[in-house]
Amino acid sequence: MAKSDGQRAIIRAAAVFLAAAAFVFHSCSTGTEVADQVDMSSVPRQTGDSIFATQSLNGETTLRMEAARMEKYETDTSSYELFPAGFDVYTYKGSDIETHIHAKVAKHTDVKGKEEKWEVFGDVVITNFINGQRMETDTLYWDRFGHRIFTHCFVKMSSPQGYMQGYGMESDEMARNAQILRPFDSFSRLAEDSTYVDTANFVGPILDPSKIETTLKAK
Repeated sequence: MAKSDGQRAIIRAAAVFLAAAAFVFHSCSTGTEVADQVDMSSVPRQTGDSIFATQSLNGETTLRMEAARMEKYETDTSSYELFPAGFDVYTYKGSDIETHIHAKVAKHTDVKGKEEKWEVFGDVVITNFINGQRMETDTLYWDRFGHRIFTHCFVKMSSPQGYMQGYGMESDEMARNAQILRPFDSFSRLAEDSTYVDTANFVGPILDPSKIETTLKAK
């Protein structure tokens, strides 16, 4: 039996409705499945570029922090800020910069109501300009409330007094009294540019090349 124009219009409308319903259902279903797969703790809640912060006491700057980028993440029990594009901290003595800490990556974690900690990673360099001291390591921890820095990793440290290397280091946050916990293959200068002691127990003066040449000619 031939269908009338009215019947054909109803059939076409029903087909369009079913197709649209199928599309909407598929889209919503797909969207729900994708949302279920997203771990919200892995998505930054807040981001910022060119971060700059200072800390002062009695009107004088005591600390300055700079970072190219900051990303803030949150979980049920903690939150943390990640600085993935370089991190620098400067501490001051009066108006002068005393210490500079540089790292490729830094992380600040706040365990809600329990603990706060700073960690820096990758080519970490700690310089105390007043003492002429430079330390290099891979990972450094900063206890802001205890005012100390420490690591369990391999450390190299140089200063006017000599050179040290070893595993583990503890110091105040200004790197004024750094101590390597398990040193090896290190040497100390007993008097600057005159005598040194190394781990082979060799002690001797650092000779002037011109004096060596004169001595040889005399012989």
